[in-house]
Amino acid sequence: MSRISWWRRLAIGAVLGVTALSVPDGAVAPTTSALVAVDRAEGIDLSPDVIWILALGSDARLGQNVTRSRADAIQLVGINTRTGAATAIGVARDSWVPIPGHGSNRVNAALFYGGPQLMAKTIEGLIGIEPDYVMVSSFWGLRHMVDAIGGVTVDSRFAFSDPYLAPQGYRVGKNKVEGYGALHFARIRKSLPRGDFDRSANQQEVIAAIQRKVAANADRPGFLDVGTLAVLKNMDAQVSPKVLFQLARAVAAVDARRITGCVLTGSFANIGGASVVLPDRALAKRWGDDARKDAVIKRC
Repeated sequence: MSRISWWRRLAIGAVLGVTALSVPDGAVAPTTSALVAVDRAEGIDLSPDVIWILALGSDARLGQNVTRSRADAIQLVGINTRTGAATAIGVARDSWVPIPGHGSNRVNAALFYGGPQLMAKTIEGLIGIEPDYVMVSSFWGLRHMVDAIGGVTVDSRFAFSDPYLAPQGYRVGKNKVEGYGALHFARIRKSLPRGDFDRSANQQEVIAAIQRKVAANADRPGFLDVGTLAVLKNMDAQVSPKVLFQLARAVAAVDARRITGCVLTGSFANIGGASVVLPDRALAKRWGDDARKDAVIKRC
């Protein structure tokens, strides 16, 4: 698989997959996903051609508020509507960062403390880009989504298992999984060589696998329109139908030849008895400076 192809799937999957735009049957229940417009600060210097979407996988359990639980998957996706360029910046959930009004904590706590708006401000503080929108889906929403499209095939870099979530494990290479298998593939981290980083990569692979499964339908006339209507009926969309259509079409216009993407790593540390990641903040800011105006990262 080429690097460009992989990141094209990530950029599309992070937006379409996490919101079920790619599942016109509308399998995601209203309580498991949300789309929120970010309250913008005055004087923010952003290009009018670039849309920034913070795609989050929430760890909300059934019955919990998907927008006020901790974020397990964190991807900042930028799409240049003029050039077709796109980029994705992945952030490990255990990254130790300042959270406005709450001191420093794991980045995923920002969603719990203050919902999508605070999560957006926290990511802006780390990368230097404030998202236009935040899209959130629970892992239960992911499970239903995968089941709705008849399962997916994930390509695993490692053989790993978990005695509670997946005792049968996953083999190196292609693994056909249904909803629960995809969910567990995205959640397990303790048996992976690099913990949070590999877990984040596996979450990206699940998103990519969803996009691969629905790719054959992407060019069908009216597919995006039908998918957008399904979102309106099956999620807490705190934006207008017009915005949803614009987002869907922006994603569809991504040029596979103009994709960049990076995953933010860092060093491991122990703070207050908890294992955390100290992200490379200088690198995160450089990526933000690179991509802010044109959704292109020149070098990871």
